[in-house]
Amino acid sequence: MENWTTVIKPQNHLWEVDFKELWRYRDLFVMYVKRDIITQYKQTILGPLWFLIQPALTTIMYMVVFGGIAGIPTDGVPQPMFYLAGICIWQYFADCLNKTSQTFISNQNIFGKVYFPRLVAPLSTVTAGLVKLFIQFFLFAIVYIYFVCTGVDVCPNWYALLFPVLIVLIAGLALGFGIIVSSLTTKYRDLTILFTFVVQLWMYGTPIIYPLSTITNETLKFAMMLNPITAVVETFKYGFLGVGEFSWGLLGYSFGFMIVVLTIGIVIFNKVQRSFMDTV
Repeated sequence: MENWTTVIKPQNHLWEVDFKELWRYRDLFVMYVKRDIITQYKQTILGPLWFLIQPALTTIMYMVVFGGIAGIPTDGVPQPMFYLAGICIWQYFADCLNKTSQTFISNQNIFGKVYFPRLVAPLSTVTAGLVKLFIQFFLFAIVYIYFVCTGVDVCPNWYALLFPVLIVLIAGLALGFGIIVSSLTTKYRDLTILFTFVVQLWMYGTPIIYPLSTITNETLKFAMMLNPITAVVETFKYGFLGVGEFSWGLLGYSFGFMIVVLTIGIVIFNKVQRSFMDTV
C-alpha cells in the first residue's frame, strides 16, 4: 500500500470544517491576505491613504447632509466622533460582505485548476479587511483625542474592552452572509446585483447615521434590534463614547445569530463547492 503525503477526499458532513487542512495551507492563506491588501489600491497615486480619505470624506458628507440639512441629533457627541464610530464598524462589515459574496465568481479560474480548501479565500478576505479597519480606527482615535483635548465631555467605559469581541462578531456575520450569497450566485447571478442594493439599504436600518434613542416607535425599534449589527454598533458607541444602548442580551443575540449564519453558510458552501464548476 502506498503512503501518500496528501490525500484529497470529500468531507463526511456538510457542516464539517477541516481546520488541520486549513492550517496546512496557511502559506496560501497569507499570500491571499497580502494579495487582497496590495492589489486594492495598486497603481493608484495616493495608495493606502485612501483608507483614511474614504472615511474622512464620508464623515464630512454625513455632517453636511444628516447633521446639517436633516438635523439628526448625535446624542450630544460631536458629529465627527459619532459618525466615525459607526463608519469604522459598518465599512469593515460591508467590505467583507461584498467581497466574500463574490468568492466563487472571482476565483473560478483558480478553483477549476488547483486544489486547496476553498474557505481559504473568504477567510483571507475577512482577515485582510482588518488592516483597513485598524487604519480607520486610528483615524477615529486621532479625532477622539482631539475633541477630548479641546474639553469635550466624553464618557468612555470598560465596555470599550469588548472591541475585539465586536470584531469577531462583525467578521463572523460578514463571513456567514457572504459565503451564503456567494454559493447562491453560482446559479443565480442576479443575486449579485440585488445583494449590493440590499447592503446599501441595510446601512439605513442600522444606527450608523442616527442614534437608536431617536427611534420612538417601539415596533420599529424592536425591528431594528433584530438586526444583529445593531448591538455591535451600539456597544462600540457605548464603550468609547458613553452614548447608545448596551445590553448583554442583545450582544448574546448577535453572537447566536452569527453562529447560526456561519453554520448555514458552511453547509451551503460545502455543498456548492463540490459541483460549482459545472454551473459557473
